[in-house]
Amino acid sequence: LPVEAAAAAAGGGAGGGGGGEPVCLTPESEAFPTDALYRFADGVVDAARNRLVCVREDHTQPEPANVKNAVVAVALDGSGAVEVLAEGADFFAAPRVSPDGLKLAYITWDHPSMPWDATALKVAELDATTGRPVSGPETTEHATVAGGDGGTSVLQPAWSPKTGELFFVSDASASTYWNLFCVGGPEGPAGSPAPPLGEWAAKASNVLPRAVDFSGAAPGWQLGQQGYSFCPDGRVLASVRERGDPRSKLLVLGAKGGHVLEAEYSAEKGHGLPFSFGGLSAARDGTVYLLGTAPDLPAGVYEWKGLLAASGGGGASSPPVAPAALLCSSMKASMAVDPKFISKPQIVEFPTEDSAGTGVTTAFGYYYPPCNGDYSAPEGERPPCLVKAHGGPTACTGSSFNPGIQFWTSRGFAVVDVDYRGSTGYGRPYRAALQGNWGIVDIEDVCAAAQHLAASGKADPKRLCIDGGSAGGFTTLGALAFRDVFGAGCSLYGVADCSALAADTHKFESRYLDGLIGRYPEEKAKYDARSALFSAETLSCPVLLLQGDEDKIVPPNQAETMHAKLLEKGIPTALKMYQGEQHGFRQAPNIQDALNSELFFYSKVFGFEAPGVPAFKIDNLE
Repeated sequence: LPVEAAAAAAGGGAGGGGGGEPVCLTPESEAFPTDALYRFADGVVDAARNRLVCVREDHTQPEPANVKNAVVAVALDGSGAVEVLAEGADFFAAPRVSPDGLKLAYITWDHPSMPWDATALKVAELDATTGRPVSGPETTEHATVAGGDGGTSVLQPAWSPKTGELFFVSDASASTYWNLFCVGGPEGPAGSPAPPLGEWAAKASNVLPRAVDFSGAAPGWQLGQQGYSFCPDGRVLASVRERGDPRSKLLVLGAKGGHVLEAEYSAEKGHGLPFSFGGLSAARDGTVYLLGTAPDLPAGVYEWKGLLAASGGGGASSPPVAPAALLCSSMKASMAVDPKFISKPQIVEFPTEDSAGTGVTTAFGYYYPPCNGDYSAPEGERPPCLVKAHGGPTACTGSSFNPGIQFWTSRGFAVVDVDYRGSTGYGRPYRAALQGNWGIVDIEDVCAAAQHLAASGKADPKRLCIDGGSAGGFTTLGALAFRDVFGAGCSLYGVADCSALAADTHKFESRYLDGLIGRYPEEKAKYDARSALFSAETLSCPVLLLQGDEDKIVPPNQAETMHAKLLEKGIPTALKMYQGEQHGFRQAPNIQDALNSELFFYSKVFGFEAPGVPAFKIDNLE
């Protein structure tokens, strides 16, 4: 865990104070002969005590069941001193020290829950001198401020720099979305003391009840995610999206007095913001820095001065402001794509089957029509359609610029990117519909999307195909094995054997399938019944398998075994193993080859030409 030497100076931060040589905060020592046993993340500087408070994962015993997580304080003087502040739960996230240094807030949860299922927001009183929890490090001795009931997801705590209140997002809202809550503010006029910590759980309030997530997209998968932020003056900034609208809105909430909504900004109202954005950070003068993107623009870092314009008196109703300035793009300017080749997504809602009785009978997705300014399809010809199943599975797709989708639409394919049941962004009931039903409702939804587009004339029913990576590969293989909707498919490092995934994966996901399918190994029969690997006899259409040879999440032997079974049955198939790739392809040549290989595969299955695409052998194809 290195940090610049300047961070160790009083009042200094990483990168400040003129810089300096990096200092290793956790050097190897006699007690800790190798630092590789420990992993540190999600840290905040406790400047008053010259330490970094963060999450530590201890891999001294590397088996997932034996990996230990804790909240720790790491000295910034390079001594290697580490002190445990919270322990006793399977997982910890987002440790945050209050502005006065007297409280520590953090998120915790236990197996088999995932952070979007059930968590608890804990707060520990800290000794003013030592900075240690007054009641000790055991998490059961710290106050539960929200969640902890086995059915509420609480995430992303943050202290207001102005009022000292504790904010967090929780799906305990009436709308079932991750709304923004706060607690711990003065009970009387400004300057009054906050209520005792033991009363906070009963006094937490929903700041702005609304059917939107204040958490950002797919929260819980990574440490450090934050869907809202603070201005130095205490105002709250939040980026949200309404269901059915891919565009982002910036909400500005007041610093005090219930944090009422003061203003609402968006690109469509002429406020100069990007089409979609998040990652908000406000400078002292009110300038806002953010991550922005659009269906036709790659992601980048933007600088927006709209709050400064509004401070002149007009708020969100003031005249249009200058567009946010792009400071850094994820794509070189020389690689910009001509707009005539870019397909704009359309949000689609469609009816779906509900054999599992979830009560949710509508699914969602983004439809991309074919788009190539140099070519047009013959009159009356419907396009082939590629259905995409996102990974996760408790995640979501989006409308940001995606070259991997534009590759297909510029070559005459329609694409529908499906947010099947279980996806985030549609409230807890939609997300929870996947519980116990992975391999059922997700398959129903991708099939329903294809059939909906075919019925509406937007896709050729005889040229429907599907692909997906990781969990999306599981859905892809299941749709091909258990349904007769698609004519071909491609699994990218997809899960073919659920039991193998449950038995051999990292700690975070090691009990994920307990909720998605059932307890393992007690309910192994369910795992096998939903695994395409054990249902190869029901497969009847061509399948392309793309796999990295160093994948630790879905080991290569799953793709190899699936390929062998397809060969044995005489089904057209191919397996391409990419050297040096893990769970998700990172090397540009391999990403390019994977796309071209999938296109070539479909060209042979559906009988069209794919000029300039490298050919390869497809087994069992005459």
